[in-house]
Amino acid sequence: MIISLVVENMIKKLGHTLVGKSASGEEAIDLALEHKPDIILMDIRLKGEMDGIEAVTRIKEHIDTDVIYLTGNSDKVNYDRAKATECIDLISKPFTIGELTRSLDRVK
Repeated sequence: MIISLVVENMIKKLGHTLVGKSASGEEAIDLALEHKPDIILMDIRLKGEMDGIEAVTRIKEHIDTDVIYLTGNSDKVNYDRAKATECIDLISKPFTIGELTRSLDRVK
């Protein structure tokens, strides 16, 4: 939860608006479909059965949005799965505001 607060503060410091936070894939899908954000910051590991990559796959079936994954689990399998969702970036935890800024600057 602390990482979530740090990310939230970083997003605000960079001048972006946070439309919501979720702990599970199902919640993330509901938020994304309701708010249709320009970009989603998604952790790969989520509560519940669905991981962040599966949640993004389902979201992208309905809306076109950019995705940056924030993860402590960037092994080859997850890296390949994440890249298959056409994400902007995959940032390993811990990360700096500079790394997040560079990724956000790549958003269309």
